[in-house]
Amino acid sequence: MASVKDVARLAGVSAMTVSRAFNSPEKLNAKTLARIHSAVRTLGYVPDLAARRIRGGQSSGKTIGVFALGTATTPFAVDLLLGLERTARAHQWNLFILNLLDEQPSQQEVELMLAHRPDGIVFTAMQLRSVNVPDGLGDRPLVLSNCQGTAPNVACYVPDDSAGQYAAVRAALARGYRRPLCINLPRHSLPWMLRQEGLLRACHEAGLAESDLAQYNLSTDDAYGETLEELTRRFESSRSPAYDLLICGNDRIAFVAYQYLLGRGVNIPGEVAVLGYDNMVGVSELFHPPLTTVQLPHYEMGRQAALHLIEGRQAVGIHPIPCPLVERASL
Repeated sequence: MASVKDVARLAGVSAMTVSRAFNSPEKLNAKTLARIHSAVRTLGYVPDLAARRIRGGQSSGKTIGVFALGTATTPFAVDLLLGLERTARAHQWNLFILNLLDEQPSQQEVELMLAHRPDGIVFTAMQLRSVNVPDGLGDRPLVLSNCQGTAPNVACYVPDDSAGQYAAVRAALARGYRRPLCINLPRHSLPWMLRQEGLLRACHEAGLAESDLAQYNLSTDDAYGETLEELTRRFESSRSPAYDLLICGNDRIAFVAYQYLLGRGVNIPGEVAVLGYDNMVGVSELFHPPLTTVQLPHYEMGRQAALHLIEGRQAVGIHPIPCPLVERASL
C-alpha cells in the first residue's frame, strides 16, 4: 500500500507538502498541487483519515459513528443505515458503523467508537424500543433512531405508529368493515401502546366502541404458533367467519393469518379483509392477494438522524416520522 512518503518521492516534494495538499490545498500553487494529485492517482494512495484526525488535521468531511443494534444484521431495518449513509455522503460526511452483538454496548465497544473520533453518534435499533444510552460518550452530539432513550435531553427519531395505525384502520372502516379482530403485538412492546391509540381513535370516529373490538395480545414476539392457535379458536366455532376484518400487529402475523384463512377456503378480501403493519422486506411480496400494510419509515428515520447531526439541530425529545399506508388488494 502506498504511503505519504511514496507520493512525496514521486511528486518531488516533501511529505509535509503532500499533507498540506490534503489539509490546506489553498496554500500550494497550482503546479505543485497538480503533481501531487497525479502521484496520488498513479500510486492509488488513500489518505488515512482517522490518523489525520488524531494528529489534529482536518479531513474532507466529518464523521458519524453508528451503534447498530440489529440494523446491520437483518433485512427489515437495513434501510435505516442506508438513509444515514446516503445523507452523510451527500453532505461530505463519513460514516462508521459498529455492529452490536448485545443489547448494550460494552466498554470496549464504546472505546472503539470513540477511537474513531466521531463528530456525532447515532444509536439505532431494528425495532422501536427503549434503550439505555451508554455512559462515557463525552460531549459528542447524540441522536437515537428507531429507539427511545430514558434521558429527556436526547433527540429520538421514531415511527409515528399511532398515526400510522389510525390511518390504516380508518381506511379499512371507511370501506364498511364493522367486525374487526385484532391480533396485536405483545403488550410489553413499545409499539403496542402507540398502535392501540391509533386503533381506538379510528374506531371511535367510525362509531365502534372499544367493547365492539375482539382483541388478542401475543405473549411473545414469536408470532407463528400463538397466532395460529388464536385464529383456530376464533374461527372454528362458527361455519361462517364471525369477523370481516383482521387487523394484524405486523406482517408476520398477517402471513400466518393468510395461511390459516386460505387453508380454510376463506376468501381474502371477499369474506375477511386483512391489514398488516411494517411492509417488511422479503415478507410483504409473498402475499396473494397483495397485503395492505403500513410502511415503517426506516430510511427517513436514518436520514433525519443524520441531518440532526449535520445541521447541528438542538431540538431534543421525540420526533415522530410518518408511516404511510401501502394500499393493496387485501382490503
